[in-house]
Amino acid sequence: MSGESFQVDLRGVVDLLARHLYSSPRVYLRELLQNGVDAITARRALAEGAPERIDLRPLPGGGLEVCDTGIGLTAADARELLATIGRSSKRDADLGGGREEFLGQFGIGLLSAFMVADEIDLVSRCARPGPEGQRSPAIRWRGFTDGRYELTELADDDPAIAVLEGAPGSAVRLVPRRDAEHWLAPDMVAALAEDFGGLLPVNVALEVRLDDGSLARRRLSGDELPWRVAYPNDAARTVALASYSERALGFTPLASIDVEIPIAGLTGVAFVLPAAVAPTSVAHHRVYLKRMLLSSGVTQVLPPWAFFVRCVLDASGLRPTASREGLYEDDLLLAAREALGERVRAWVLDTLTAGGPVARRFVEVHHLALRALALVDDEVLDLAVTTLPFESTVGAGTLRELAERAGDARLLFTRSLEEYRRIAAVAAHKGIVVVNGGYVYDADLLERAAARHRELGLAAAVADDIARTLDELEPVRELEILDAVVALRATLADQDCDILVRRYDPPELSAVLIDDRDGEHARAAHAEAATSDDVWGEILTGLTEPARPRRLILNDASATVRALLATRDGDVRDAATRSLYVTTVLASGLPLQTAEVTLMNESLSLLMERALGGDSTSTKDDR
Repeated sequence: MSGESFQVDLRGVVDLLARHLYSSPRVYLRELLQNGVDAITARRALAEGAPERIDLRPLPGGGLEVCDTGIGLTAADARELLATIGRSSKRDADLGGGREEFLGQFGIGLLSAFMVADEIDLVSRCARPGPEGQRSPAIRWRGFTDGRYELTELADDDPAIAVLEGAPGSAVRLVPRRDAEHWLAPDMVAALAEDFGGLLPVNVALEVRLDDGSLARRRLSGDELPWRVAYPNDAARTVALASYSERALGFTPLASIDVEIPIAGLTGVAFVLPAAVAPTSVAHHRVYLKRMLLSSGVTQVLPPWAFFVRCVLDASGLRPTASREGLYEDDLLLAAREALGERVRAWVLDTLTAGGPVARRFVEVHHLALRALALVDDEVLDLAVTTLPFESTVGAGTLRELAERAGDARLLFTRSLEEYRRIAAVAAHKGIVVVNGGYVYDADLLERAAARHRELGLAAAVADDIARTLDELEPVRELEILDAVVALRATLADQDCDILVRRYDPPELSAVLIDDRDGEHARAAHAEAATSDDVWGEILTGLTEPARPRRLILNDASATVRALLATRDGDVRDAATRSLYVTTVLASGLPLQTAEVTLMNESLSLLMERALGGDSTSTKDDR
């Protein structure tokens, strides 16, 4: 029979495969290898000792021949599999009990070759005997990109059968498209076959011509999964797995973690990255399905906190997506992800508990990952208290070490980097231990540590913690500057900033700006009460007068501050106060608001005018 047509629009199928199903034409070889492996699996179900071989042969003119020793096809098989794309066929049952034994779908797999070929020529002989026990005749199927195909049964003396060497199996010949020759080039075929089929248990080989003109088979597949290979000792295995990681993933791992999830038929290795990566980075893992590469960019196999590892996995129970380039998100994958995360977590706990060079290197490189995990895991948090370093006013140290340095005093922490910068200089001179909680995860982590490990005496820093440690002024000095302080407070009233004068080191530090979080909450409550119509709102408004959210603590040991407090020029005093306030805001790392920029410009303009000898008759009355 000849000149028949597909029951689908072949041009539309090819466009669907190329543009919407597969990410690249490179998968054509994976699909052909999958067909070959499925055919071999089916034949070995009939005859356990059947050969397991897939041969790749470059052809003159740039074509490619893919031969397998599988079960082969009858004419009915070919018509069923190739003319009804995407539909289950009775051959599923004929092959031995369901699709779970096989990698792909024969029809889609073969037609994917049209992404790189203008013509597909399939010669096949079925290993199953015919209806009366006789040998099944060989068939030839030729498909063309215009939607036609030819299907014929071949006589035993037909020259086309020679490619099968008298044995059951299939041979697929591809005639390259004009713009796709490079996909069928021998070097490209070898690279694709090694990438997709390097872990297949069948013998995949490329026919190569040696310098003397003879032909040889270059094997491209392995005999065993790299993590299942037996080694004389653990050290040799560690070296071998590190070498495999270099080849497969491109890096030498800090450590390797064996993983096995029987419920998903999953085994493999999680490799710990040797360098830090951003917590927001997307982890891509190399996943095989029944030892055929699914993708090197699978992202769903680990929980987000485990961004410091990259996996190489082989699974038999997980479901692939339609393109077989990812995993289908179902309950089994969710369970596998949770189990894999638990295995990585167990390694982290065991490694940190044991200590040693690997533990120290892991904390040094992947402290962000450890912080992320400690946020959701109490056991890891307990270890983090004694292993994770934190920046503080007395140097870096673990929370346990910093608590010991704080002694009987409370161990304080800030919730932001800006807050830490404001008080660090003063706290360091006063010997107050303040931990910087402004980096990624640290504020939440310190909150959790404070609640779980009360013995540390860890607490969030508030304005009074710093102000209380600064030296009070002598009563005489307090009276001397009282009027000036009142004037300064009035100057910054519109900034919701209070002013205190204290004496502290270093004298070069003119002022410290501190946020009063309790004051912020009190003012919010006061504002809400003021808008309330009930009696209690009126009572609360009358009883509570909240502190201002910010406090500018001036240093009376600073010559600049003493000059500011002593000036009788009201305009200069106001301008200098506003400039000092904006300067402390900048020093804390906060971005300036528009109003603060305007404040700074106006203040500097006045000060420069006075310094350059401008009109001084517009001074305010002495206050």
